[in-house]
Amino acid sequence: KIATVMDSYESIGEDLVNACVNDIIVTGAKPLFFLDYVAVGELSSGTIEALLGGMTRACRAVDCALIGGETAQMPGLYAKGDFDMAGFAVGVVEKSEILDPSGVTEGDLLLGLPSNGLHTNGYSLVRRALGLDDDPSPLWEHHGKLDGTLGEALLRPHLSYYPVVRPLFSVVKCMAHVTGGGLAENVPRALPEGLAARFDATTWQVPPIFSLLREAGTIALDEMYRVFNMGLGMVLICDRVRVAEAMALAPEALLVGEVVRAEDDRVRLLCAKRL
Repeated sequence: KIATVMDSYESIGEDLVNACVNDIIVTGAKPLFFLDYVAVGELSSGTIEALLGGMTRACRAVDCALIGGETAQMPGLYAKGDFDMAGFAVGVVEKSEILDPSGVTEGDLLLGLPSNGLHTNGYSLVRRALGLDDDPSPLWEHHGKLDGTLGEALLRPHLSYYPVVRPLFSVVKCMAHVTGGGLAENVPRALPEGLAARFDATTWQVPPIFSLLREAGTIALDEMYRVFNMGLGMVLICDRVRVAEAMALAPEALLVGEVVRAEDDRVRLLCAKRL
């Protein structure tokens, strides 16, 4: 919706590929190929070229083949200017090397890889809270903290973490891609029953786009953490004795918490009021 209003489609194809690739690399898999599906109400060659260009760049960056896809023109089903995209990635990993929660134990440490903004989640809340469907003009407003306009910040491509985590497949125990649902809903996938993740929110920087959205949209802090990644796009679980090795291989990684025994909740966030 935002890309259509701004007539800027370059990042959307990258979003689709990187979101899919990040979902499969948490198993320790190498991405092999990607397929896409694009449905439009009215075919625009410029729009399709921009979307496919973004997909091509993202696939090339992780040595993943874009082997085909489908473009469907369906006037009457989609309004003029609207389109829908879907895709999937296939990867490969030796069965004996699959990363899963079974080896995670109490006392393991949590490493976080920073996000560059919303990635691909929370846009329905953004549009509703800011009233963008009724008045999209704020998208062109420049903000010093964002080093650009609101629209540019919202269309910043979803980061691909494969180049960063590939050297870590044999070092970490498990990983979680932080997408819709934030830390609370995604990190438990990397934890066995009976254990929880305790984060210290003072250990990473929350990108300024989130502060702007919270203030402009009057969004409760709990809702922000429930919907958005809030600055962490990937969480890695590592044995304490290998943390130094992991952080040497991935200098971007931040020590953000630890694995503890579960009580009522599977994710505990300390010092969240710093936003």
